[in-house]
Amino acid sequence: MNASAVSFGLWYDFRNPDSGDRGFGDFYRATLDQIAWAESIGIDSVWLTEHHFMDDGYTPSPFLLASAIGDRTTTMHIGTNLVVSPLHNPIRLAEDSATLSLLTGGRFSLGVGQGYWEPEFNAFDRRLVNRPSLLEEGVEIVRRCWSGSAEPFDGKRLRKPALPVTPTPEVAPDILVGAMADPAIERAARIGDGFLSTQNAHHASYLDALERVGKSRAEGRIFAGQWTIIAEDPEREWARIGSHALYQINKYIEMGAFGDVPQFTEPGQLIDAGSFTLWDPETAVDELTAMLRATPQIQDVHFWAQLPGESVESGSARIELLATKVAPQVRARLAAEESVEVPA
Repeated sequence: MNASAVSFGLWYDFRNPDSGDRGFGDFYRATLDQIAWAESIGIDSVWLTEHHFMDDGYTPSPFLLASAIGDRTTTMHIGTNLVVSPLHNPIRLAEDSATLSLLTGGRFSLGVGQGYWEPEFNAFDRRLVNRPSLLEEGVEIVRRCWSGSAEPFDGKRLRKPALPVTPTPEVAPDILVGAMADPAIERAARIGDGFLSTQNAHHASYLDALERVGKSRAEGRIFAGQWTIIAEDPEREWARIGSHALYQINKYIEMGAFGDVPQFTEPGQLIDAGSFTLWDPETAVDELTAMLRATPQIQDVHFWAQLPGESVESGSARIELLATKVAPQVRARLAAEESVEVPA
């Protein structure tokens, strides 16, 4: 593994429950300030996700936020993890992504997934049952648009007219695909430039799927979303913020993200179930080093900047710990291992 190639990043959903106490305008501005500061202390990437019709304002417009982040940063990589691409017109998706790539000097990656929440599909005049073909045909159209080709596309669900899309990106964004079920993971391996994982649960499944679709495991690229709290005293931190994690996970369960499972009733159950993990800095360095050593296909690990309803300032304390105490030590350990000459 090339240690310098491992990125450490932040994940944002911009949920703002009980927004009467914190207006969305102020919340957005404070978060953009946080992201710019995070870049200045060494954070490498930022990842935005998408949903619609959430009463807590869950990010409905990640491309607008990505553009604002691009304007406030100079080196930070910006990606979506993820947008629900079946809800989007793929030509507009290609145009918005190309524009972001141009504005940021190629610092943008398009992460997509097939989605799962039926009210969104109904509202955008899509059928949930069609989501696999909508995802796959959409990715094909996006790639054709970025190539500048005027070749038409007539698929089962989607079409592109015999017209070129301009401007094309100078650096074509990676198309990263998120998935959790086996068929979707195999689709991600087949059509994606990389895999968006969550909770590190499906890395082996993705690497196995690469071989099934005729690719080598070495070609794998994993961008790993973490559900981990890193703090000097993680149990004390959890006692302070666990209710925000409970809200976050239960909202996903309510939407059907994890299938038909019951909601949790208290924060400790999240730890017992492995929905969240608690690490102090030393444990974080040990665990991340081991994971990156075992799975060198991981190119980025990113953590929730703050949980829904938690203050931006509260999240910043953990970001500083990640940037100053965890990421440098992980890189140093990996670099030390790389420098050891393997005997002939």
